Amino acid sequence: MALPHGGEKSTELLNAQAHVWNHIFNFINSMSLKCAVQLGILDIIHKDGKSMTLAELVEALPMNKAKAQSVPRLMRILIHLRFFMKAKISNGKEETGYWITPTYRLLLKDKPLSVAPFLLAMHDPVLTEPWHYLSALFENENSTPFDTTHGRMLWEHAGQEPRLNFYIYKYDLFST
Repeated sequence: MALPHGGEKSTELLNAQAHVWNHIFNFINSMSLKCAVQLGILDIIHKDGKSMTLAELVEALPMNKAKAQSVPRLMRILIHLRFFMKAKISNGKEETGYWITPTYRLLLKDKPLSVAPFLLAMHDPVLTEPWHYLSALFENENSTPFDTTHGRMLWEHAGQEPRLNFYIYKYDLFST
């Protein structure tokens, strides 16, 4: 494949492909963090006060235990994102465990400085669905993607949608 300016550098093409793929799959990062908050992984490890093995974490999680094989995949993403780190556990077996990074303080549930409610709100389908209609905004007369998606403005919709109303007023999400 010829690149602009006559260049056919496979490294450039590979880097370009990696750049595009990174953007295509970037949503996985925030959805993985949302999953960790919803399952309470940070709270569980924080409450335990020490690194936890995979088996301990799976046992403590409110999940279908038949899905345990997916937990290491989730944790690998979260470690890559630096929300967790691997830690050696000396329990006679020299196992690898999971520990929280300093960022966890901002993601614990029910803490005054927690941004967990904001994370959950911003990734709620009511607020993420409008992003799928961003291009439609340029083709219609609506003023926002939210209006394009839901047929009314955010504040009007919040009055009819209890979950959105809860996020906005309980957590004062859109105040300055």
